[in-house]
Amino acid sequence: MKKLYFFFLLFLSLALGAQNTVGLLSYQPTKTFAGYNLIYPHNQPNVYLIDNCGEVVHVWEDEPNWRPGNTAYLLDDGRLVKTKRQASVAGNPIWAGGGGAIVEIRSWDNELLWSFERNDENNRLHHDIAITPQGTILMIAWEKKTMEEAMAAGRSPFLLSNGELWPDYVLEVDPVTDEIIWEWHVWDHLVQDIDPDMGNYGVVGERPERVNVNWDTSDGAADWMHTNAIDYDPLNDQIVLSVPTFHEFWIIDHSTSTAQAASSNGGLSGRGGDLMYRWGNPAAYQQGTEADQQLFYQHDVHWVDDLLPVTHPYYGKIALFNNQVGADFSTANVLSPVYDMYDGNFPMTGNTWGPSEFDVVLQHPIPTQLYSTGLSSVQFLPNGNALIIDGRHGYAFELSPDNEVVWEYLVPLAGGQPATQGDILEVNNNLTFRMTRYPLDYAAFTDRDLSSQGWIEQSPDSTFCDFILPTNELMADYQLEIYPNPTNDQLTIEWEGGMMIELRLLDLLGRTVYQSKESGGRCYLSAKDWHSGMYIVQINGVSVSKVVVR
Repeated sequence: MKKLYFFFLLFLSLALGAQNTVGLLSYQPTKTFAGYNLIYPHNQPNVYLIDNCGEVVHVWEDEPNWRPGNTAYLLDDGRLVKTKRQASVAGNPIWAGGGGAIVEIRSWDNELLWSFERNDENNRLHHDIAITPQGTILMIAWEKKTMEEAMAAGRSPFLLSNGELWPDYVLEVDPVTDEIIWEWHVWDHLVQDIDPDMGNYGVVGERPERVNVNWDTSDGAADWMHTNAIDYDPLNDQIVLSVPTFHEFWIIDHSTSTAQAASSNGGLSGRGGDLMYRWGNPAAYQQGTEADQQLFYQHDVHWVDDLLPVTHPYYGKIALFNNQVGADFSTANVLSPVYDMYDGNFPMTGNTWGPSEFDVVLQHPIPTQLYSTGLSSVQFLPNGNALIIDGRHGYAFELSPDNEVVWEYLVPLAGGQPATQGDILEVNNNLTFRMTRYPLDYAAFTDRDLSSQGWIEQSPDSTFCDFILPTNELMADYQLEIYPNPTNDQLTIEWEGGMMIELRLLDLLGRTVYQSKESGGRCYLSAKDWHSGMYIVQINGVSVSKVVVR
């Protein structure tokens, strides 16, 4: 019997001591924001909603010939707004990374409700969209300019290696009427200092509201701006664009008409479609040097507002993922542009816009474990945590204000196919543009079936959450928190202050390994000498939770 028990403990120790390699990697339920996570991984067609245990609770499937284009958003009525493109892009007149083609609205049950396409010889949707409170959709698109057109706008012929240029524009579409109701084109807001006989000639450093047509970081590639994010601020009627090849984000006035947006007059700002604000790299408008650059091929620039109370400390500020800030690490950042709502403009500090530094810089506790040269996102959660995904590695984690990783998930796909638990995935094998967590009480989930539909990965670790989630409603009755779980050092148990409890820990054979009477609302147990395995926590004789010791 002793020999059998020894081998049982050895097996359990090896099983629990082994780290998952895909899917859910770690989870501290009492420190994590409860919700469902929306992902739309590359190299496959489906949008997934997964719970914090990594189980699929809903999926919007599509035909295998489709790919993300690149984002998807879940509306509070349960509709999904998604972008997509054909998997094969051979022969497409306009194609670069992040290319899209179609925007769709689908019901919760995946019924196609509306579709809009722009992908022809002169235009192509790409990267991101933003849905306004009125239900209109802002889209980013490339528009092709020939070499002759580009040179006529002052572009140097030495910066036209593809013989053409694809500047970006924004179009706003109303799904109710199928009409394009507003447009803004960067092509209307250029400055150049090469040819004084052209109408857009000027001193670049004196025209920060204009875009230097000869700023280039891509060796003259046609995909000049590569705008990878768009967001909308309904309070001030503004649009923010992330322009990674400029290492900047720009804010433009949406209160204009389309005609005003093509000019330098009109709108609440009085600037028309000229830039109201730009930040990240003043060298792009000849007002700084390399030492002044603060953004490095950033992604996911957005106003911090969705799903958060206005009391959140970052509400209304700008958040972003700073991809290439270091040679081997990335950061997530928050900053506070100063806006004068009475004047309708962002005041400048000298010849540039402030602030001079970030409000917040977040890194992984092991900085090199967060490094993605592209893609990626950050979302601030109502409990004060941040949800960050490293898009190149499909690695998502939730970070507490104390810089503790309290949840980790690795998108379990290899080249678009389900990976197997135990696989080691290489960089770019499970590309994921963003992850968004929606709270449990999000209106879209009302009266929906969110029961488990299994896992994305093959051979999933189906018992992982069983070890760490509460097993009894007394957890709530006692306001009980047990953390960290799994643990390998110290286990903290907290409960409603002033209540006396009888605490017991049992192994899986039902043997008591610890017993005491506790008061004061908190106790600390050293787990250093405990065998690796699972233990049952009992409060006043009732089993309330399971704890994994590694």
